[in-house]
Amino acid sequence: MTTLRDLAYFAQLILESVVGVVGIRLYEEPRYAVVAEFPNGVEIRRYEPRLAAQVELAGNGKEPRDESFRLLFRYIAGANAGAEKIAMTVPVESMQSEDGVRMQFFLPARYPTQTAPRPADERVRIVPVPEETIAVLRLPGRGSREELTKRSARLVDGLSATPWRPAGEVAMLFYDAPFTIPFLRRNEAAVRVDPR
Repeated sequence: MTTLRDLAYFAQLILESVVGVVGIRLYEEPRYAVVAEFPNGVEIRRYEPRLAAQVELAGNGKEPRDESFRLLFRYIAGANAGAEKIAMTVPVESMQSEDGVRMQFFLPARYPTQTAPRPADERVRIVPVPEETIAVLRLPGRGSREELTKRSARLVDGLSATPWRPAGEVAMLFYDAPFTIPFLRRNEAAVRVDPR
């Protein structure tokens, strides 16, 4: 049975999607401070600790990415203990490896680990993400596989001229829905970094 609260939740998602077409983002983002910016476009950010809903699926390509997204969206839309509706946040983090895909939705800051709703699907896990320093490089357009590969390499190469070194694998951060006008989209290649 659909409640007034359900209707309000989905109405908000529709509003966020409609204004998102033109690149307006109404979603909460994890808190961070910009530590450094470099002429090559690389930005270093210090993120506060946060909580994420995470899915890891085997396989490569579109299917495991789409299934990961669906599982995470179902979780925030109420497939959790208490059927709680959780606000969408950005970015959606996605990392592809030989073993498969790992995708994360960061939970709103109001959820400490103890109160985050327990997922109904065991493939969705709630994971604490500690404070970390991340290097990012923006990507234009839709974030095609070719663009992502090129920008990942540019990010890692761009760090060689800075006092920072990669300390993990490159992930992709997506801030917009697929139907956002391409030149207004915000995508980023991101990698955890340590000082040299």
